[in-house]
Amino acid sequence: MRRRDFIILTGSVALWPLVAHAQQPGMSLIGFLSSRSPDESKHLLDAFHKGLREAGFVEGTNVTVEYRWALGEYEKLPALAADLVRQNVAVIAALGGDVSGKAAEQATSTIPIVFGAGSDVVKAGLVKSLSKPEGNATGFTLLTNDLESKRLGLLHDLLPKADLVGVVYDPNFRPAVDQLVALEKAANTIALRLEVVRAGNDADLNTGLQLGNHRVNALLLTAGPYFDTRRGRIIEFAAQHRVPAIYQFREYAVDGGLMSYGPRITDSYQQAGVYVGRILKGAKPGDLPVLQPTNFDFVINLKTAKALGLTIPPGLISFADEVIE
Repeated sequence: MRRRDFIILTGSVALWPLVAHAQQPGMSLIGFLSSRSPDESKHLLDAFHKGLREAGFVEGTNVTVEYRWALGEYEKLPALAADLVRQNVAVIAALGGDVSGKAAEQATSTIPIVFGAGSDVVKAGLVKSLSKPEGNATGFTLLTNDLESKRLGLLHDLLPKADLVGVVYDPNFRPAVDQLVALEKAANTIALRLEVVRAGNDADLNTGLQLGNHRVNALLLTAGPYFDTRRGRIIEFAAQHRVPAIYQFREYAVDGGLMSYGPRITDSYQQAGVYVGRILKGAKPGDLPVLQPTNFDFVINLKTAKALGLTIPPGLISFADEVIE
């Protein structure tokens, strides 16, 4: 049940195909570049296409979409972006974190880009400013990479006697350095120790999760698109080993994770679709301000809490935007 309404875009949409159709004469060609994978991104594509429809564009009717997925392997993004440029797409939707936007910008300085990022896009060099991006790129930032200390605080509120929290981070993800600095600072203020584990590939992820299992009282998975592509595996580990964990997006809690705190990502993908449509109609990306979330969702899965033998404090329940029962 929802405890507070989100004040930006909402709505449900139908599933859309994950493969591109042959471009028809007179149709605009959109490039869709993602660091994520299609099997766990269906709901995000739904939202993106809903935004396109709001702008007057329907795949297969008046636009064609070329999809390129990196499957969590960031090193593939430059080649995928370059391939979209060779396809002479009219605009590139570069979603799934800063890494996709940077790959698109390195591939072209002329084709419009609508990016989706998780942190400070000015610091990342994607735009000159939020209000006036300039250049050929605009989009949205979720700010989710800047919420690690908040997630750690929520774990502490859940388990105030816990003294060691496992932190799994992706060393290949550019914002990871800032994430760890913020977590260390937050941990020091509440006298909490952190067990930090690197996991930038599947082998390290499996090893890191097992190491953390034997020592930590809880687990914090830092924000990052690689982890999103392995969402099911990570949630399954936490359930099997009875480790309370917190994640960045609502999807983790819906799929069985204990708690999540972050922006509603579907709203931003929907707005990305709107921006792509506006650009196809003639808007310049440099004139479209970078969008930011105005609210953040705290979601608790009570079914998972019961399986872990946890009692959620009433204060956390009352603070939650959504409680899954």
